[in-house]
Amino acid sequence: MSRVIKTIVLAVLALAVLLAGWLWHVNYNDGVDVSGTAEPVAAAADLPALRERGAYLAKAGNCMACHTARGSEPWSGGRPFATPFGTLYSSNLTPDASTGLGQWSAAAFWRALHHGRSRDGRLLYPAFPYTHTTQIVRADSDALYAYLQSLPPVKAPAPAHQLSWPYGTQAALAVWRALYFQPGTYREDPKRSQEWNRGAYLVRGLAHCSACHAPRDSLAGADWQDFSGSLMPAQGWYAPSLLSAHEAGVGDWPEQDIIRLLATGYARSASTSGPMAEVISQSTQYLNTADLSAMASYLKSLPQTKTASVPATTPGRLSGAITAGEKIYEKNCAACHGSQGQGVENAYPPLAGNRMVTLPRTENLLQVLLYGGFGASTAGHPRPFGMPPFVLSLNDREIASVLSYIRNSWGNQAPEVSVLNVHSMRAESRSTLD
Repeated sequence: MSRVIKTIVLAVLALAVLLAGWLWHVNYNDGVDVSGTAEPVAAAADLPALRERGAYLAKAGNCMACHTARGSEPWSGGRPFATPFGTLYSSNLTPDASTGLGQWSAAAFWRALHHGRSRDGRLLYPAFPYTHTTQIVRADSDALYAYLQSLPPVKAPAPAHQLSWPYGTQAALAVWRALYFQPGTYREDPKRSQEWNRGAYLVRGLAHCSACHAPRDSLAGADWQDFSGSLMPAQGWYAPSLLSAHEAGVGDWPEQDIIRLLATGYARSASTSGPMAEVISQSTQYLNTADLSAMASYLKSLPQTKTASVPATTPGRLSGAITAGEKIYEKNCAACHGSQGQGVENAYPPLAGNRMVTLPRTENLLQVLLYGGFGASTAGHPRPFGMPPFVLSLNDREIASVLSYIRNSWGNQAPEVSVLNVHSMRAESRSTLD
């Protein structure tokens, strides 16, 4: 081997060692001592109030929804989450000693939330949103810990994750975290009001809103302060932009309307469906008015883009698909949503002027029309009327036609829905079920 080749090999090895050392430093050198056993986080007399606070914070973070599989005990984990890289399963958060948090200390729990590392030191998968819970202050972490430790223990080991190689390796996680994660507790902006800062703390941290609303790249990484909208990986739902008045931006909404939407799921001719309806049903409806007002204050302050809506068709020149869609609408939809798309107050949402109808992306419309569903069930709207599925009664061309008609009637303007869009949604849903 020549001297030049030896020099190159040594240089590469040295670089590899330096890279490995840097990855270790940014991923494992968090300085949190978790060697002690589980210790009390408060005096016995203070525990009831701390647990109550923790229960409230758990609602704000919608934690139970992810850590409860269908048909299982609350908080016992095992809920599957499909990702582009395979399926992950949520962990058991009950204080069971062998399968849950029974042997966890408050420090270990804090390290998981703040640094994304498990009690045994393993790097956690970012399906657990430590990219956002890192913002949580230690006092709130301790309150959550106290509440979870008060739950009835449930022995329920989580199923093994099913991830393609190399995504299930700690080395791959270390690289991902180096690219997309940096620990950091929320710091208040002194130029903003206390209410705004509280809202930012909730939206950016505990409520982890950008986990859905931030655009992801091919490695599922994102700018976690971006709210410009994203297709939710492997779920087939689009989380609309919170920065656009044409999507889900609320910059021009009165604050009370935002509070009402977060508390009930319905406001200003808007209604929620899919994952957002779940968030409102299981999380935001339980927040107090002060916190809802704080979130509204923050959401109103997000900079709104000036993107204009896209005209669909030239007035008076309707395509054959839209003409055919009108007849399908009259037969299947008008009885509930009205002949002019006006809907029925407190029952069926209007389609005229509805931003979900005219979104540039059509995934949400297709999800609702194909598979039906319910809006948010809340104290302010306890019995939402359901949308029936049309996956078996309408073919791809009929669904494309009726959606194209709805998107270009009663003042709505949006591009037509193609038959290929409908076919792709059906195929994606079948592959998810398989």
